[in-house]
Amino acid sequence: MSEINLKAYAKMFQETFNDSRKIAFLTPEHLKKLDGNATPRRNIFMTEDGEFIDFEIQYEDVDVAELVKYIEIAENLYEKLQKPISIYVLCPKNSRLLVKECPIKSDADFKIRIACSHQDPCHMILNHIKHKTRKNIRLDHEDIQILHMLPVNCAKKDRHYFRMETLRIINENCL
Repeated sequence: MSEINLKAYAKMFQETFNDSRKIAFLTPEHLKKLDGNATPRRNIFMTEDGEFIDFEIQYEDVDVAELVKYIEIAENLYEKLQKPISIYVLCPKNSRLLVKECPIKSDADFKIRIACSHQDPCHMILNHIKHKTRKNIRLDHEDIQILHMLPVNCAKKDRHYFRMETLRIINENCL
């Protein structure tokens, strides 16, 4: 992940979850490989105080099955890294939280925080990439991968818009 994208993702979860800690680095891919079905989908960051943050963007409603998935990710990450884990789940405002906050018994040191943003995370990411293109910052391989995934990850009603925007950006910046 580029330094610019690292800062953008960090800013997104720092503002949403009111977490002012600085990000030390993005966790390497080999540390993200976990046991069983517990697989983080997004990025895992290490903070300056040694804690790990798994930043997830969730477009479906958050129900018990989703919460269990995040618990398993947190426990697996803790077992592998032996450091405190925070799972931050960002949902668009139209997502429903179908679980209540409650204590979770575990040997692992983790917390799970879920927030519904007034902005759609896909729009936030697209705006970040548009900002880079306006500043004439060359899009890297990761930016292109993110652009390709936006129409898949966005709300179904927004797919046409995201396809148009991502194809326009790719064609203007990658030819």
